[in-house]
Amino acid sequence: MKFRTPAMRLGLLPAGIAIALTPAFASAQDTAKGTTDLDRIEVTGSRIRGANMETQQPIITLSRENLEKQGFTSVADVLQNLTSAGSPAISRAYALASGENVGGYYVDLRNLGANRTLVLMNGKRLGATTGGYQDLSQIPMSAIERIEVLKDGASAIYGSDAIAGVVNVITRKRFDGAEAQVYVGQYGEGDGDTNQYSFTLGAEGERGGVTLSAEYSKQDPVWGADRWFSKDGGKGPNSSTADWSAISQNGSWCQPSVNDCTKAGSLWQTLNPNGDPTNPADYHEITGAEYANANQQMMVQTGIERKSVYVNGNYDFTDSVSFNADLLYNERNTDQQIAGYPYQSLAFGTPLSADSAFNPVGEDIEFRRRLWEVPRTTASQLKTLRFAPSISGFFEFADKSFDWSVGALWNRNEITKSQRGDMSLIASEQALGPSFIDANGVARCGTAANPIDGCYAWNPLLPYGVSGPGSLTDKDLQNFLFPIYTTTGTTKTTSFTADLSGSIVTLPAGDLGFAVGVEHRKEEGRYVPDAFAQSGMSTGLASTTTSGEYELDEVYLELNIPVLADMPFAKELTVNVASRYSDYSNFGGTTNSKFGLTWRPADDLLIRGTYAEGFRAPSIDNLYGGTGSSFEKYTDPCSVGVAGSVAGNAACTAAGAPADFVQLGQGLEPCTTWPCATPDQFITGSNENLLPETSTSKTVGIVWSPRWVQGLDVSLDWFRYEIKNMIIEDSVDRILRDCYVLGNSARCNGVVRAADGHITQLFYGLTNLGQMETEGYDVGVKYRLPELAIGQFSIDWQTTYTSKYDEAGQNKKGEDIIIGNVGAPGIFRVRSNIGVNWELGDFGVNYTARYYSGMKENCISLADGWCDKPDHIANGETDPLRVTGSNTFHDLQVNWKAPWDATIAVGANNLFDHRGPLMYSAPNSSFAYYGGFDIGRFIYMKYTQRF
Repeated sequence: MKFRTPAMRLGLLPAGIAIALTPAFASAQDTAKGTTDLDRIEVTGSRIRGANMETQQPIITLSRENLEKQGFTSVADVLQNLTSAGSPAISRAYALASGENVGGYYVDLRNLGANRTLVLMNGKRLGATTGGYQDLSQIPMSAIERIEVLKDGASAIYGSDAIAGVVNVITRKRFDGAEAQVYVGQYGEGDGDTNQYSFTLGAEGERGGVTLSAEYSKQDPVWGADRWFSKDGGKGPNSSTADWSAISQNGSWCQPSVNDCTKAGSLWQTLNPNGDPTNPADYHEITGAEYANANQQMMVQTGIERKSVYVNGNYDFTDSVSFNADLLYNERNTDQQIAGYPYQSLAFGTPLSADSAFNPVGEDIEFRRRLWEVPRTTASQLKTLRFAPSISGFFEFADKSFDWSVGALWNRNEITKSQRGDMSLIASEQALGPSFIDANGVARCGTAANPIDGCYAWNPLLPYGVSGPGSLTDKDLQNFLFPIYTTTGTTKTTSFTADLSGSIVTLPAGDLGFAVGVEHRKEEGRYVPDAFAQSGMSTGLASTTTSGEYELDEVYLELNIPVLADMPFAKELTVNVASRYSDYSNFGGTTNSKFGLTWRPADDLLIRGTYAEGFRAPSIDNLYGGTGSSFEKYTDPCSVGVAGSVAGNAACTAAGAPADFVQLGQGLEPCTTWPCATPDQFITGSNENLLPETSTSKTVGIVWSPRWVQGLDVSLDWFRYEIKNMIIEDSVDRILRDCYVLGNSARCNGVVRAADGHITQLFYGLTNLGQMETEGYDVGVKYRLPELAIGQFSIDWQTTYTSKYDEAGQNKKGEDIIIGNVGAPGIFRVRSNIGVNWELGDFGVNYTARYYSGMKENCISLADGWCDKPDHIANGETDPLRVTGSNTFHDLQVNWKAPWDATIAVGANNLFDHRGPLMYSAPNSSFAYYGGFDIGRFIYMKYTQRF
């Protein structure tokens, strides 16, 4: 029987993609009735129960009911708890991160990189940053119907950046009525307040409908001073004042005529309590107790505020032609704060002038001063406007049904970053020059006879909190020294698509289905740092403009070929073939293909497999980005005291590092732990000669739904990914290793050392040096128990086991080696979630346990107590390790359906306030804690009212 329901087809993905995700023996009529691509995964005619188990590829479906039973307020937070998700990209705990992508929410499948996971909204791409990052925060939770996660490479089906997989967020349509929701929550410490308010309104007629969803969400920041792992310093509770920064908010100075201020061990003095800053006798040598614990001023979790409005409209022109359109406006504001800048006059050539009113000795002196009064803050505002219309329909020809769709997408992201806390070097040079105190007691620049208008003099020797002329507590002085820097950016995505699908012929095993389609897409991006950042005339990280665009035309063909059906040991045997040709304006053409096999030897057993080729073109900022700078943490192999030290070899001594050289950190103090932060800014940048990445992915899986256990679905999937020519940032450690350990003199060209041996300049740009392989297994068990007198129970247990995560590297001899990273922070050998749901009448309880296996990290010191495996050997080389145990976090929600058509839920994430281990390498974080772990017990209440 032929049956069409056009209303159900509105807003679905192009029909051609549906063919790739459903067995070919499904007729076009049945496809129209209910089988779609990622919007509704369904194997027509299959007896296997459970939609998640019935597809040719491993797919996870998160329904709206699933989302409601979790205590999260963003799509990214929900996806981050999938066992197949990698470490969080640009975690909110990474307070020191900077650049265009900071402030967004991203998902990283399989730890292959967030820009290798394609995110769709109703089958169409999200707008991306110039780096290819797709911000999930722009999608309001209230608008979501469900989320589909395709966990294998899909470049042949979707295009270039679907190497790791695809996340498709499907929104609500044809909603009839109204719904309002209020969510409030906070951490057990009384901070991190979260408030979210949403309203959804819809009306449905005979031929169409309109749905509107509006949402406001705000999460307050959490401060490093309020968490056990961050408040004391970089080693957590094990920190001492020796671990703090010598560049203190108390200020200190060095007299060049008495000391060599560029070397460790020189005398740095700070003011006595209530001392006279102009009297050299009122100073003492600065002690560790007077150093700066920068964590006290830093956010351990950034604040975020979101405002979203989503509208969907659809209309059936005829029984066979339908119109659908999505309109989204989102505004995201992210607040970020790190400690005041560690100003060093030596780094900028700005000593305190001998003619300054504050100079205690009458000659130019060098000083250090943490700018504690004005912490560095960044307010990032992203505005997104998205419009995605489409027309779809079907027609009959030669007794066959065909589906067609044409659509367009316009997505525009505008970002504005307002930053304060970095000092203008133009202003500081004046403020530290000749100065005087005027008749009103105000410190002025210049001389009484020749003052500099509008300029206020600065006394960097006054400690934080001490008032007086030239004190940084003076608002006029702050306004003079600390301008507001504004960075702007715009990215645009424009695409036009056309798709046709249907069945070609009827084979003995069913219809041979086909899909063909074309797409034209254009990506544009521009990111313009403030003029101060571009000129390098501030203490902020220098950067230049990123600007570029590219276009591509694509055509794809997909076939589903039914080979056998309803035969012994072959209830179904279907072959899926897909191929996509892409023609890039900046690279030329490439063809990528995908092959799938579905074999059902019995009604309750499914075996599936895929092989896919992948291709990822460099992003706009990879190719056309400017330069940027950062303070990097690294290990200098020319330093004594580090693992694998080559101190004293010919390459090190020739570069100016003596045999007894000890790497210097901030304040030019000798490092005691590694990696150690550089006191100087290093430069990185784009590379217009980059090549595209290529990949292959393979999956083999089995799905079993035994007939004698009603409600049970068991799945096991093996996966393997291999990526070549990976675009990576050429690391500081790799350059130094190549230069000094392996003796590759060409790699030494960008390394500059000072007279004392420490590195003052280094360039590390993008390169195609990366290569990696990852392999593992996904195990899923779902069981909905028979209903009992005490209620209905269901269990969902998902586990990912990563057996391999290898990256290419080199040993000391320059030989190619494979570096195994399973167990490194974020690359867990085992991630496992088990959820138990109970319902009885109007009451329900949902419990989830999230398990993470242990981690390993490089030892920051070989001293006893800091290193579990100091004698560990890897690839024939010393590789001392520190190892931590496994961690489990428990979540609980209790809900009640009230008789007035409302639902009230209360819950707690990390119910038992479990603390993860200290991680001194600060993975995905700026603190001694893994950035993907809970930072406390979070308690919430959610009220939903339907009208």
